Amino acid sequence: MKEWLQQFKQRIEQFNEKIETIETSQRYKFIRITGSVLWNLTLIFVISLLIGIVFVGAIGAGYFASLVKDDPLYAGEEMREQIYSYEETSEIYFADEIYIGKLRTDLERRETTLDAVSPLLINAVLATEDEYFLEHNGIVPKAVLRGLLQDFTNSSTQTGGSTLTQQLIKNQILTNEVSYERKAREILLAFRLEKFMTKDEILEAYLNIIPYGRNASGKNIAGVETAAQGIFGISAADLSLPQAAYIAGIPQAPFAHTPFTNKGVLKDPEGLQPGIDRMKIVLSRMLEVGYITKAEYEEAINYDITKDFREPEAQATDNYPWLTYELENRAKEIIANILAEKDGIDPKRLIEEENLKDKYLILADRNVRSGGYRIYSTIDKDMYDAMQKAANNFQYYGHTFTTTITDPETKEEKTVEMPVQVGSIVIENKTGKILSFVGGRDFEISQLNHATQANRPNGSTMKPLLAYGPAIEYGVIGAGSPVVDVKFTRSYDGYSPSNYIENEERGLMPAREALAHSQNLTALRLYDSILDRQPATFLEKMGFSSLSEGDYVNLATAIGGLTNGTTVEENTNAFSTFANDGQFIDAYMIEKIVDLDGNVIYEHKPEPVQVFSKETSYMITDMLRDVLDYGTGARAKSMLKFSSDFAAKTGTTQEYKDVWLVGYNPNITLGVWMGYDQPKTLYQFNNTYYQPSTRVNMLWANLMNSIYDAEPELVGTKERFKQPENVVYASFCGISGMAPSTACSNAGYVRSDLFNRNVFVPSQTDDSLISASGESVIVNGKAYQPLSSTPREFVVSGGGFGINPDFAKRMLGRLGGDPSKLLPSGKVVSTATFNADSSAPQAVTATLQGNTLTWTRSGSNDVVGYRVYDVTNGRTLISTVRDGEGRSVTVPNNGTFTVVAVDITGLESANSNPIASNVEIPTIPEVPIDGVPPEDENGGSNEQLPTNPEQTVQ
Repeated sequence: MKEWLQQFKQRIEQFNEKIETIETSQRYKFIRITGSVLWNLTLIFVISLLIGIVFVGAIGAGYFASLVKDDPLYAGEEMREQIYSYEETSEIYFADEIYIGKLRTDLERRETTLDAVSPLLINAVLATEDEYFLEHNGIVPKAVLRGLLQDFTNSSTQTGGSTLTQQLIKNQILTNEVSYERKAREILLAFRLEKFMTKDEILEAYLNIIPYGRNASGKNIAGVETAAQGIFGISAADLSLPQAAYIAGIPQAPFAHTPFTNKGVLKDPEGLQPGIDRMKIVLSRMLEVGYITKAEYEEAINYDITKDFREPEAQATDNYPWLTYELENRAKEIIANILAEKDGIDPKRLIEEENLKDKYLILADRNVRSGGYRIYSTIDKDMYDAMQKAANNFQYYGHTFTTTITDPETKEEKTVEMPVQVGSIVIENKTGKILSFVGGRDFEISQLNHATQANRPNGSTMKPLLAYGPAIEYGVIGAGSPVVDVKFTRSYDGYSPSNYIENEERGLMPAREALAHSQNLTALRLYDSILDRQPATFLEKMGFSSLSEGDYVNLATAIGGLTNGTTVEENTNAFSTFANDGQFIDAYMIEKIVDLDGNVIYEHKPEPVQVFSKETSYMITDMLRDVLDYGTGARAKSMLKFSSDFAAKTGTTQEYKDVWLVGYNPNITLGVWMGYDQPKTLYQFNNTYYQPSTRVNMLWANLMNSIYDAEPELVGTKERFKQPENVVYASFCGISGMAPSTACSNAGYVRSDLFNRNVFVPSQTDDSLISASGESVIVNGKAYQPLSSTPREFVVSGGGFGINPDFAKRMLGRLGGDPSKLLPSGKVVSTATFNADSSAPQAVTATLQGNTLTWTRSGSNDVVGYRVYDVTNGRTLISTVRDGEGRSVTVPNNGTFTVVAVDITGLESANSNPIASNVEIPTIPEVPIDGVPPEDENGGSNEQLPTNPEQTVQ
């Protein structure tokens, strides 16, 4: 049993051993099989994964290819051109390259170069925007994948994956459109761009195109130089670490991080905080990347950046509104011509074809604003500032009216002011440079530039340009030749003009005096005598751009009655022709225009036009000196604080709606105009303001004094106009302008004045005077030959001279006139038949004081004298008195007397009221009363200036 048990135990052990062997073998097999399965599964997974990746990649590549299949394959030069085509703000300058400001634009930008940017800013940008910029080839794959994953998962956190190269492509070649197609194109073009441009070129372009919010004026800005100047007021090269970090942080959210509002106002602390927080993030990234040390980081992060923000910046349009707009408009005209020429179009067509001009002006508008031009003007800053101050301080413009209008936007009624406006301009004669101007009173009230854009009739300033100047040029008159100041008797298209003093007729008078006193009738008659030669062509040559067909034939053109008017610039520019020896040099305001690359794309080149001879110009100048010496500009000359060789002409238009004064010396010409935008009289019947012509005299002098203070050597030149050798003094008969005759010499009418011996010196003997009969009769202070019926007691015996009827007819010309009005005084006997009426003269009224009987003048114009009768017992003639010898006699005591007027035909008026004398008083000597009519209080001048505000003149 024991043995059996032992065997059983052995068997059991053997069985267990076999079982263990079997179990071990099966475990190994299981493990082996399991491992083999797992390995195979792994291989299958990896292969599947690789297949999947290849499949997805193929799909992605195919999708990518489909997205960019229509994208043009840009050439290197084409890509570079588009990258560098960013807009840049154009700038304007005074003369001598003194900065004014920027032109109006939606986005301000000023280009810079990489070496002009602080390394701190470059490092800040790289640390924040593209850490691997120097290593990658346009994109960072993991950043692209990260962006795609965020897009697929719709992650709320977008870390961004665009390199600087991609951002450059997006801004300059593509758009900001959010789409896979745009992103694919961006990646492809980024790869290509890296092949055509160096890293420095890409970085420099990026720093010039990225938006940086707003500047201290509230303008949108782009580029680091614009940002540095606009936010901190310093160059990008001089930025500190905190400033660099602040600017580098702005592009992530430009309008949230910029410190200024769209009004140019610094944001409140809460509004500034996002920008400051972003600055700290930039500093943290710079530290992390290793661009700055821990100490630099700590110092910068604790810096108060708000104290560095600049004060709000005034724009050029704020400080110099009229100048900014004027330069902008003139630059557009120039660029429009340049663009037209590039298209093979003759710029002259832009003048003739309005639609074509409009097209190129539209193209030029954006080009000028954002082309990055530097526009250099001729405007003298000191002179310009001085003129604005003088114009603003002038107190005698006149009354400011108000009116109520409906605001087109709010539809609410509002009151607006309508002040007297002013336009003035200063031109350098020899060059045509516009040195300064005054555009108006208040730009907020009226944006119209009254110096360059407002067309108004130029009144009597036209007379030397269109009547006297051409007449001298043609050899019709000399400086002192007689001209006719007599009203027309024949209608000229219903036109019946007069002088300023309506009933004034001065007869024959020297041309220089007629011009100095601004007589209308003389200018009109002189112009009529040369009208067939079309003298308005002189205006064409002098730049008058708005002439109508009627301006070439209407007499009124000679005294400034232009259909469309002219500008202060054109009128002043024309006078500078006289100052410049007869050469017209078109006035200009832009000296040159320089493009982004420093190329001069435009430079003004004067093209002088010889309009008048230098002889004519000198003679007109000498005549216009008289305007300031004793004529209508004497007040202006008296107010000048310096002396120079000045010549000038004043002008007014009907009802004082416009007043002008244009004056010049050898160096400069200053023109001034005053008037309302909506034409109305400047004359106010109160003592607040001076008479309009006086006001413009005063304003012209004030402006001239102001520019003298700014540029005394130029404005106050001691140089005098030089008399050409062919301008000579010659004697002539003051009645006819011809060579003196014996009759003229004997009558005392020989004069001498300036003539141009090249075209006209009096040589033909005077025929104006003929020997008159030994008798004459006085009518209204002038001598006539008596009629056969003229009572002999009124006839004056003695020899004399009379006007030749043929000469009188010739002088009066086709316009006609009363030949008796030609006579300069009663010393010359008219040979014309007096045109007497057939009616008896009007009666007079008599009065008696003591034994002196006096009477009033008869209202008839043909009275030669008066008869006094004693009607005590019948009718006895006791005295006769010739016209002009007084209107009083001494009568006996104890009588009754009456007076009658007698006309040239012998007819008597009715008896005056009877006057009885019955008081015995001593005899009183006879005293003439009211013999010759007193002269007009203004001396008969058409534009004689007053000495106080109450006097009325033209």
